Order: sequence, then C-alpha cells, then structure tokens
Amino acid sequence: MTATTTLMATGDLVLERADATSLLAAAAPVLAGADLVIGHLEVPHTEATASMSTDVPALPAPPSALDAVAGAGFHVLTLAGNHVYDSGGQGIEDTRRHCRDRGLATTGAGRDLEEAWEPAVADVGNRRVVVLSVNCVGPRESWAGSAKAGCAWIEVVTHYEPRGANPGGPPRTYTFAEPRSLAAFTERVAGQVREGTAVVVSLHQGLVHQPVEIAAYQYEIAHAAIDAGAVAVLAHHAHLLKGIESYRGRPIFHGLGNFATVTRALGGAPDDSPERRAWARERLRVFGFQPDPAMPEYPFHPESRNTVIAVITLGPDGAVGAEAIPCWIDDEARPVPVVRADGGQQVGDYLTRITREAGLDTVLDWSGDRLSIHLEETSR
Repeated sequence: MTATTTLMATGDLVLERADATSLLAAAAPVLAGADLVIGHLEVPHTEATASMSTDVPALPAPPSALDAVAGAGFHVLTLAGNHVYDSGGQGIEDTRRHCRDRGLATTGAGRDLEEAWEPAVADVGNRRVVVLSVNCVGPRESWAGSAKAGCAWIEVVTHYEPRGANPGGPPRTYTFAEPRSLAAFTERVAGQVREGTAVVVSLHQGLVHQPVEIAAYQYEIAHAAIDAGAVAVLAHHAHLLKGIESYRGRPIFHGLGNFATVTRALGGAPDDSPERRAWARERLRVFGFQPDPAMPEYPFHPESRNTVIAVITLGPDGAVGAEAIPCWIDDEARPVPVVRADGGQQVGDYLTRITREAGLDTVLDWSGDRLSIHLEETSR
C-alpha cells in the first residue's frame, strides 16, 4: 500500500554568498520533515562572466552556495525563470552540473527546449512524483529553442486599453496565455499524469513587487495545470507572498514569495551596471517602495518578509492535503519558521488578508502552528 507522501516547497533562492549555510539553518529542521523538498533557484550558479540579458541582469551566484541548499534538505530545484539565461547557455549547464554533483535534481532549463521540458523525477516509497518548471514571464531571450539553451516557457500576451478620458494615463491591463504554448504545456502535464505519476507544477509568474494582485493569466495557466491532472501548483517570481486558491480540490499557491534571497544586484551601487542602477532609481516610482537600508543585501518590498513553506500531502488513496508553515525573514535575511504565539499569527493574518483581498474565498484555519488549507471543490 502506498504511504502518505509529504512534499514541502519554498519560494525564491538567491544565494550570492560562497557559504549560504547560515541563511538556511533555521529552516533546515522543518524541511527535514518532508519526503521531498522543492525550491526555486532564481539565478545561475556559475563562474561564467558573460551577460546575456538586455533587462536587469542578475549577478551569477557562487557554485559553493549550493552546498547549503543540499545540506538544508532540498531535493529538487526548479530553474525556469527570467534570470536563468543571464549567463547564457554556459551558465545553465554549469548550474545543472553543480546541482547534480550535490545530488540535487533540476527541471525547467537545459541545452535545448526538449531538455528544458524534462521533469525532475523522484520515487518516494511506492509513489513517483514529477516536478515540471515553466517560465511564464519572459524575457524571450531566456526561452529555450530546438537548438538553443534556455528555459521551458509559456508565452503570455498583454493587452492595454485606455481608461476613460485620460490619454497616457494608467490603462486597463488584460493578460492571457498564447493558446498554442498553453496547449503544449497542458499536454506535457497530462502525459505525465497518464503514466501514473503525481505531477507538481512550478510556474514562474506573477506581478513583481506588487502586493495582493494576481493577474488573469495566472488563474488561466494554474487552472489549466490542475485540469490536466496536476496535484498542486506552486508559483514564484513576484518576490512577495500571494494568496492561496483551492481549485477542484487541489492547492494553488499563487506566490510563495522570497525564501533565502540575498543579492547586490538591485541595490543601485555607483559601480554597478547602468541597467541595475536605472532600475534602482525607478523602484520608488514604479513599485512604490524603498528597501530597508539596514538590510543592504535584501533590496525587496517590506511586506516580502512574510513568507511560508508550502506543505502538500498525497494520501494513500490519492487525496491531496495542504498546509502553510509561517516564516519570517529576519534582519539577517534568514527565513525563520515561526510558531503561532511568536510571530506566526502575524504572518498567518497577512496571508489570510491578501488571500481575501485578491478575491479568493479559500478557508485557512490554524492547526497547531500551521495554517490548514481547506481544499474545496469550488473555485474563485
């Protein structure tokens, strides 16, 4: 008989430290309670110096930082994201190799599109779990092709309409998945389901640095994944926690936010690249916040310090359960699991509020020091 399988998942990992052990030390004992731990690796881990991004290029992280990721209990790292190609194909290949050398499975990026679509496969007891990683935010140069390195992707179309008699003012924004790329994605999910695997889908998507709001395309793609048979959907990219949805009895974490994220790439230092300096100058105007100057390696929205570890259970009969373990990113940028009586209530209240403000009716109840997610068959 198949036993219950416990999966845990975190948000973004940005580890610009040669030794990241201290960043993950507080979370490691909690992660040890899972059969499978999934994290999202936001930047390449490579010594390559090429910069292939025309946007705000990430700084490559040291390969040695992955020692701490393996030591903290992670098993699968998703790679499909907007920065995975910032150091080119060499950066992707180096990252995959450095992960593999430490026993970390990867998915979502490769030497070509077919390799990028290859899932991470984990046999847990008598159950096979696969993880698929997909980038939904671009940029196009990050996408893999038939003979080009990059990430697995779904194209998202954005349409703007003027709002009232205000030319040049804030428009109405509509987003949707390009139908052919969405169909290719759902067939990948359904194909794995037909083979009898439990499929977890990891989506790089969401409105970056904007609290609460969930774009229309996020619902469309996440629902398509569940409709194709996925047991859960995990999203990241926004660098902020977002609401949780119950759809057809399956959990959708619309944004797991930051986990361990330390970077000098967004600080706007005088000796930094023109692109990164320009982004730092525009941050307040575009996103409405300034980072805490006392945390120079954590240049993110103040609300981003609320985060969670997602917990997904797969029962012997196939039933899916879900919980959220509250965490607080402390003054040293470390994600620290917090009990309800000592910071957990604050994080839980934040998660409940943003879920409601996003228009979701998901019921979140305390079960000890965790938030239990009621997986009803209804949707938004």
